[in-house]
Amino acid sequence: MGKLYLVPTPIGNLDDITFRAIKVLKEADTILAEDTRTSGKLLKHFDIATPMQSHHMHNEHKTVAALVQRMLGGETIALVSDAGTPAISDPGFLLTRACVENHIEVDCLPGATAFVPALVNSGLPNDRFVFEGFLPDKKGRQTRLTTLADETRTMIFYVSPYKLTKTLKDFIRYFGEDRPVSVSREITKLHEETVRGTATEVLKHYEAKPPKGEIVVIVGGKK
Repeated sequence: MGKLYLVPTPIGNLDDITFRAIKVLKEADTILAEDTRTSGKLLKHFDIATPMQSHHMHNEHKTVAALVQRMLGGETIALVSDAGTPAISDPGFLLTRACVENHIEVDCLPGATAFVPALVNSGLPNDRFVFEGFLPDKKGRQTRLTTLADETRTMIFYVSPYKLTKTLKDFIRYFGEDRPVSVSREITKLHEETVRGTATEVLKHYEAKPPKGEIVVIVGGKK
């Protein structure tokens, strides 16, 4: 029987990939990539010639059954997302669940995940936290924020740079203007930065200086 490897890839700095990840990617029969163009650059950099196949949120429902059959037939498959650990706000859950249901071994390698350095770097309590990922754009957003207003654990959000100021205004409305917030941007990359303060202070900063790049927002829980 084959096997599924979930392989984290760098979120910016290519030096953050592990030796084991490179070894697995080289030895796998196939690499499933969220975007073959993005992953192709990574594979070329590390001289990895393993064939790639597209596997993303728009086709994963249709391809899971066939992939399971290939692994049952002995194929070893490595799954990568564009950056970070697969299945964390990226494709990976459906295939992992199908493998578990079919008694196919799943091995998730340790590696880069954007929210961990953002959480640790925030200076906010990290002994207990809740990962919220992306908030709903419209339907369910108000309900979700209302529920989270009473959350006492530190909260982690992924936010598009185009929606950061809107999201910070929502936090002020539902959590209060003095709620502590930490915004980490472009983690591990050349222009990496973290801005900390109250929700109001951080909003003023980004209204004056619109953000670019990948963003993780850490919000302190209700006291």
